[in-house]
Amino acid sequence: MIVRHVFVLILILIQGLQSLAQFHDSINHKKLVPQIIAPVTLITTGIIVNNSQFEKNLQENLRMNVGDQYNSDIDDYLQYAPIAELYIADILGVKSRNHWFDQTKYLLISNLITSGITHGLKHLTLKPRPNGAPYSFPSGHTTFAFTNATVLFNEFQETAPLLAFSGYAFAATTGTFRMLNNKHWLSDVLVGAGIGILVTEIVYYLEPLKAFNPFKKSDSFSLIPEITDREVGFYYLCEF
Repeated sequence: MIVRHVFVLILILIQGLQSLAQFHDSINHKKLVPQIIAPVTLITTGIIVNNSQFEKNLQENLRMNVGDQYNSDIDDYLQYAPIAELYIADILGVKSRNHWFDQTKYLLISNLITSGITHGLKHLTLKPRPNGAPYSFPSGHTTFAFTNATVLFNEFQETAPLLAFSGYAFAATTGTFRMLNNKHWLSDVLVGAGIGILVTEIVYYLEPLKAFNPFKKSDSFSLIPEITDREVGFYYLCEF
């Protein structure tokens, strides 16, 4: 049942994005194929181990090693780390592939799509979590973290490789703690990671709304961080 739902949703996604690609000026499928091998492998592996005895034994061993009462909320924060890295790098002037507005645009589009797929699968499969709660498959935290990490990777892989790959370290740690916290199975994490990477790579390949950027040609626009003892945020300055 889960296998069918996964493949149906992914097929719908790919077909929909391929129809959008008809409006893309420079289609080069050879450029996309290498980028989707890893996420497809993750998804396939996740489907294979789903509900397997290996998966159940692994989860039991993890909980035995950390203790039945173990719980940490670090995964609630680590999933946002690649986003923080992205904008901190922009503020520090690290050269990126795209303007900060385009980064935000692709980040939002990717997360909207991956969130829709993830939550759709959760309600279709109704797989129980290791702790007995519902909606286990796939892991939303892991999907979100790997989506953000893939945006970071695409933006800085050419100019700051260490920064680009660091997002995946945070994302993998997020998925690991979802299992340590007894919130998700291995298959949930693998498929979540695959969805996050796959969708974001396709978004960066198609570059939807590429021409829409009201700030790109503005030399009088500034994004400035604001840090106080009570809050952290940003404000912008635009001269007319």
